[in-house]
Amino acid sequence: MSVATKANIDAWFERIGFAGSIAPSLETLGQLVQLHLSAIPFENLDPLMRAPVRLELANLQQKLLFDHRGGYCLEHNLLFKAMLEELDFAVKLHAATVLWGQVERVDGPPTHVLLTVDIAGSSYLVDVGFGGQTPTAPLRLRADVEQATPHEPCRLSQTDGLWRLESQIGAEWQPLYAFTTAEPEADALVRMNESVSSSPAFRERLVAARVEKGRRLALRNLRFNIHGGDSETRLLGSVAELREVLSGPFGIALPNDERLEPALHKVVEQGAA
Repeated sequence: MSVATKANIDAWFERIGFAGSIAPSLETLGQLVQLHLSAIPFENLDPLMRAPVRLELANLQQKLLFDHRGGYCLEHNLLFKAMLEELDFAVKLHAATVLWGQVERVDGPPTHVLLTVDIAGSSYLVDVGFGGQTPTAPLRLRADVEQATPHEPCRLSQTDGLWRLESQIGAEWQPLYAFTTAEPEADALVRMNESVSSSPAFRERLVAARVEKGRRLALRNLRFNIHGGDSETRLLGSVAELREVLSGPFGIALPNDERLEPALHKVVEQGAA
């Protein structure tokens, strides 16, 4: 592995504020998940600007670590995987079909990725890239057991090798995604990235998410929601307000790109839908 593509673990630790034990344990993994989700937001500014999303490790590190940006599932979880491997965790990548906010079709095309990590003979689901409902703790890959996280409880079910993740929202269990433990080929990830980055969901609307202790921050076009504790909703009305929220609560260093301003103006023109 060349220096240019080696996982820069020190830069990641600095970005997320980690200074604990690096032993590949469940406790370490849980700390890394929470710190990563708090420090590095989910955001889709590149697709919104029609800018390419590159998955090479050097590009991921430049964008998410040094440029203080965020990204979507492929960016987050590929970066997280590289860092865990550098710390000697046994980690695998898997593709998932999103069920959250969709008509439930577990046979739909995969548009999400997640990780499993093996620790002391047990496998754990780890996902730092599902945006507003990403699980905030490693989840043991075990069916029909409610598992606590720092935020909502989660549970997994399994039927004929197909796993399904659900999160408890209020009194209801809501499906997030379905997946198998097969590992996708590199070319399949390239195709998925091209499909996701060019999808209307990411090219025609603005989305951002970040986790805080006991709270979730979520932005969808002009609607800024804070869930947990004193929940609130704020409707933004201008490009200036969008910039303030993206760079403030979400902690995004906005790119110095001439395509950003027109993209944000389009979001304002579309309204809060």
